[in-house]
Amino acid sequence: MDVNRDEAERCIDIATAALSEGQPEKAQRFLVKAQRLFPTEKARGEFKRSGPKASAGRCLQPLRPEEKPSDASKPYTADQLDAVRRIKQCRDFYDILGVQADASDAELKRSYRKLALKFHPDKNRAPGATEAFKAIGNAYAVLSNASKRRQYDQCGDEGGNPSGQGPDDGNVEPDISPEDLFNMFFGGGYPSGNADAYTNGQMHHQRQERRERQRDGGLALFVQVMPILILVIVSALSQIMVNNPPYSLSFRPSAGYTQKRLTENLKVPYYVGGQFSKEFTGVLLKNLEQTVEDDYISSLRNNCWKEKQQKEGMLYRARYFGDTDLYQRAQRARTPSCAKLSEITASLHG
Repeated sequence: MDVNRDEAERCIDIATAALSEGQPEKAQRFLVKAQRLFPTEKARGEFKRSGPKASAGRCLQPLRPEEKPSDASKPYTADQLDAVRRIKQCRDFYDILGVQADASDAELKRSYRKLALKFHPDKNRAPGATEAFKAIGNAYAVLSNASKRRQYDQCGDEGGNPSGQGPDDGNVEPDISPEDLFNMFFGGGYPSGNADAYTNGQMHHQRQERRERQRDGGLALFVQVMPILILVIVSALSQIMVNNPPYSLSFRPSAGYTQKRLTENLKVPYYVGGQFSKEFTGVLLKNLEQTVEDDYISSLRNNCWKEKQQKEGMLYRARYFGDTDLYQRAQRARTPSCAKLSEITASLHG
């Protein structure tokens, strides 16, 4: 378990400090405890370094055959360990991201981009880096959402230390898990390594617990809002029945929109109903087709922005991790909406 692993690592740190202070007996006690909690090669190595006295009457447990050495045995720098400790000592989400309470969305984004890569499980293997990565993701997921940020500013996180438990135990929960946020932000999944264990194990368990909490509280909330929900649905249905839109900006027929047309200017495809030709002629038709083209261009702009963000994220992550394959995939990634938008812009100004 990760709890045992973290506690074992803490015991190893205490034992290492005791050795440096000339207290081998104390070091041996904590190393035995560490190996009992979560056996690692690191603890065994420290135990041998503590001296021959431990061999009389005590022995360390061997590594369990079904377990691999913990991430604590993997190299990490003192700066990485200090960075993890800083995150664990943070008081709130703003402190975790290293921004002021009035930070803009752009500042939040820049800070998250830097920290998420710095504490990614494949980049930082210091003890507690995974928890720090989770805390950073939770902080950005809440503060980048305008309504959740207002709620957080008003109520804070009542669950305790935000870097330890995160908002899951407080009154402000993110809408997305840290690893899903990272995937969306950087245009794909984790490159490789121990992030798989983190994703498939710890986060699966956390998602299950979150779903159970949401299910328990969701029924009571549904009962309370059901009358309002019925009223809203009835009102919406009434509006739909009275004011159906005259066209559908789609690439295929749908219910009520079976006749395909092209706008006169940009040849944008759209679908209409059977009575369209009788109701829209002359100036009315011209104005409606202008609306169709405006909607189409707006949709292209949105999709183009998303395509650029995904490609930029993949390139950034590929450079940071030195992933040549990912960099080549990012270079080959197409942006069809951007290409179409450029084509339309050129025709309008040609």
